[in-house]
Amino acid sequence: MEWITQPWPWYVAGPLIGLTVPALLILGNKTFGISSSLRHVCAACVPAGIPFFTYNWKKEIWNLLFVVGILIGGVIATNFLANPNEIIIAESTKADLTALGVTDYGNLLPSDIFSWENLFTAKGLLFFVIGGFLVGFGTRYAGGCTSGHAIMGISSLQWQSVVATMFFMIGGFLMTHVMLEPLMKWVGF
Repeated sequence: MEWITQPWPWYVAGPLIGLTVPALLILGNKTFGISSSLRHVCAACVPAGIPFFTYNWKKEIWNLLFVVGILIGGVIATNFLANPNEIIIAESTKADLTALGVTDYGNLLPSDIFSWENLFTAKGLLFFVIGGFLVGFGTRYAGGCTSGHAIMGISSLQWQSVVATMFFMIGGFLMTHVMLEPLMKWVGF
């Protein structure tokens, strides 16, 4: 049982994720992607008449079950399979995070940012509401999420997925190395 609570090496986890693509294609000509599930939920719940949500969402029920499986897997992993050891973080990363006010490394998500107390503050508004909106908008604007483009799109040789993934990476690097510190100071971290 200990093998499942430890981080898996890249040469095990990577191929398992990569094999999802041919498995979905072979088993039902399905494409991997998570963000499309929100569209399916909206199509099922929102009254008809909005052209974007007018399609046969029942044909995509497998995608909703996939997302439910991810949620259940996350709950099981968090509650029953959590690694009790401290998360290993490079000293340089700890120093950078400490300078930004993040000092708790006990969980996968630092409680200095991700806590119920922060939810209803200016920080929470910025991180959760505005950040969530920007992620959702970007996902829709890019025609898919990072996992859909990077895993499914690139493996099926879609040029637009290569371009989207390059810009996801450039945006992440710019945010981390250029914009994060001034933004954290502006929010009061």
